[in-house]
Amino acid sequence: MRTLQGVRNLDKLLEFAPLLGRGVLVTVGVAVLALVLATALGALGAAAKLSRNLIFNWVAQVYTTIVRGVPDLVLILLIYFGGQRLLNTVVQSFDGGYVEISKFWAGVISIGFIYGAYLTETFRGAYMTVPKGQAEAAKSMGMRPLPVLWTVLLPQIMRFALPGYGNVWMVLVKSTAVVSVIGLEDLVGLADKAGKATRAPFLFFVAVILVYLAITWVSQLALKYADERANRGQTA
Repeated sequence: MRTLQGVRNLDKLLEFAPLLGRGVLVTVGVAVLALVLATALGALGAAAKLSRNLIFNWVAQVYTTIVRGVPDLVLILLIYFGGQRLLNTVVQSFDGGYVEISKFWAGVISIGFIYGAYLTETFRGAYMTVPKGQAEAAKSMGMRPLPVLWTVLLPQIMRFALPGYGNVWMVLVKSTAVVSVIGLEDLVGLADKAGKATRAPFLFFVAVILVYLAITWVSQLALKYADERANRGQTA
């Protein structure tokens, strides 16, 4: 009896495998693009916090405080539904038609916006870890600010930021599951539909867990390799 049930479960998974595969691609796509956006926002946020400009500093402080104090789900719903309403208000004021925001890009922007705040602190902390004397020594040798940043500071910032960056990536990947609440057909959303259609939700959510564990495992290997390369030749 157990063998027969196992075969039936396998048949269900195989039947929905193409659908779940499409969901995996959507999930990974959202995660990677959101990481790119978060990296850009994190770099800008860190630069603003390190700036002597009080306005930039204040904006970055408000950004990180709000994001770290509000649940991810609330922000995602606010950005998707609030952003769509705001966009249509602006468009209709110019006699335009109704505009439907892409759920995929809404998910990317929402998650990228959220984790940009965390990377702001990661990059700021990494910058402050680099000894100030190295930049001053490079400038005393006649190097301009941009070459100093690119050749002296950035390689060290990347090395110090990598552990925190990896942690943010791990959490970001798991947070992609939340975008299913706005109707995006990602891995979780499609698994939920398949589970309801077959009346076997446990089976499909176990499959979801295994997929996320596989992504995490591959990510850990990649991050370990990157960390070893970044610290090659370092004595401490």
